[in-house]
Amino acid sequence: MSDQDFLIFTDAACERIRSFIEEDPAEGLAVRVSVQNASPIAPEYEMALIEPFEREAKDQSFDAPGFEVVIDAGSADMLAGTRIDWVESLQGSGFHFNNPNIQPLGSKPLDGPLVDRVRRVIDEQINPGVASHGGTVRLVDVRDNVVYVTMGGGCQGCGMASVTLTQGIKQMIRDAAPEIVDVQDVTDHAAGSNPYYA
Repeated sequence: MSDQDFLIFTDAACERIRSFIEEDPAEGLAVRVSVQNASPIAPEYEMALIEPFEREAKDQSFDAPGFEVVIDAGSADMLAGTRIDWVESLQGSGFHFNNPNIQPLGSKPLDGPLVDRVRRVIDEQINPGVASHGGTVRLVDVRDNVVYVTMGGGCQGCGMASVTLTQGIKQMIRDAAPEIVDVQDVTDHAAGSNPYYA
C-alpha cells in the first residue's frame, strides 16, 4: 500500500489541515492521526498538530498534499485505507473517518443460524414480555459471540433497563444460544422520551 493509499485525505480535509498549520506560529508542524478507541460501538479518533519534539521513535510518517502525517505504531494497522474528510453540517463541523478496519455495529447484513436463534428469542420471548411496558428490543449485531441490542419505547431511558438486560434478556438469549458470551445494550437511553420507569 502506497503512502497515498494508506490514509486518504479529501480536498476539503487537506484544505482545513493546511489552514490550521498556517494559523499556528510553531515551526515544523505535522499532523498526528491516531485511533483512541477502536470500539465498533463508537470508534474514536484524534488528529492534532505536533511539533518535532513530540514525535516518537516508532512513529510512521509520510507526506500528504501540503503537510506531513505522523501515525503511532499502535494505530497504523487500524488506519490503513482510511478516508478522512472535513464535513460541515447542522450538527457541527469536523473530520469524518471512513475506516474499513472498524465496522460500526449493524453495518453488515445479519444472517446465519446463530443470528436466527437470537432473533427468534427476541421476537418470541423477549418482545412479548417487554411489550406490557410499551417496550421493544431490537437486534443490532452479533460479533465474536457477543450480541448487541437496542431497547426502544418504554425501555429507552427506563430506570430498570439494566435489570431487564441482565436478569431477563441476557439469560433468555444464553439459554437458547449457550455460545453467546455476553449481551450488550447499545441504546442511547438519554434520548428516551417516554420511559416506563423514569
